[in-house]
Amino acid sequence: MPELPEVQALVDFLAARLLGDEPRVVTGVELASIAVLKTYAPPPDALVGLPVSSVRRHGKFLDLECEGVHLVFHLARAGWLRWSDTLPEKPVRPGKSPLALRVRFDDGSGFDLTEAGTKKSLAVYVVEDPGAVPRVASLGPDPLADDFTLEAFTDLLTRKRAQIKGVLRDQGVIAGIGNAYSDEILHVAKLSPFTLTTSLDEETIARLYAAMRETLTGAVDAASGRPAAQLKDAKRAGMRVHGRTGEACPECGDVVREVSFADSSLQYCATCQTGGHPLADRRMSRLLK
Repeated sequence: MPELPEVQALVDFLAARLLGDEPRVVTGVELASIAVLKTYAPPPDALVGLPVSSVRRHGKFLDLECEGVHLVFHLARAGWLRWSDTLPEKPVRPGKSPLALRVRFDDGSGFDLTEAGTKKSLAVYVVEDPGAVPRVASLGPDPLADDFTLEAFTDLLTRKRAQIKGVLRDQGVIAGIGNAYSDEILHVAKLSPFTLTTSLDEETIARLYAAMRETLTGAVDAASGRPAAQLKDAKRAGMRVHGRTGEACPECGDVVREVSFADSSLQYCATCQTGGHPLADRRMSRLLK
């Protein structure tokens, strides 16, 4: 799933191609999957003929504004944006392909929104105000915003009793962090993913805050300037523990371990994060009974 650093890189990638002294004008919005469109007014055609005014990010949501009409989309777990300097002239047709939506611009360029797999979660909204999208309206603060200070972070943690990994991933608490970067942040902060927020002292909270800002800023910098097609591989290559089960921890050399859930998993280093004690993996425990 694209998280804050990848979505920000996509924002920068699109802004570089669509904005400027003569912004690109939308010439077509074609749906290949009606299921991805979550709004009905304004219709997608309301974007046609309008120049691009801005490209922004709200957490993991990307917002393409065209003179007051916003195309807002969330790529979910298996969605992606594919850019083309020259799109095929043939209109898209509904079908079973990964293609969900195509946006065309006046120079022949454009992008496709695609989604692999059978579980479809990619969501597209055409609205006059991004705040009309319920999941955007309920987002917590951006972790890289200037006004998201250590004091603000501390206040959030002290008001919510829960496991720290779940808090970092809760979009209503902090916007933009998902499964991968929460693993990375907790590894840098040397904290177990199951640590309760109520057990964190001031020093530990400060260490976690620094780890969050450092990890996300580093990932944004690493993704900056990369073509959209390279962002997935760049994300994987930059991971310290996430997705690296069985490999050596880059910090201490211990093996990276995993805890599996029904539809996801987390990775961590026992030496760095849990005092050398492996965490219980409920799925593996059931298999061993």
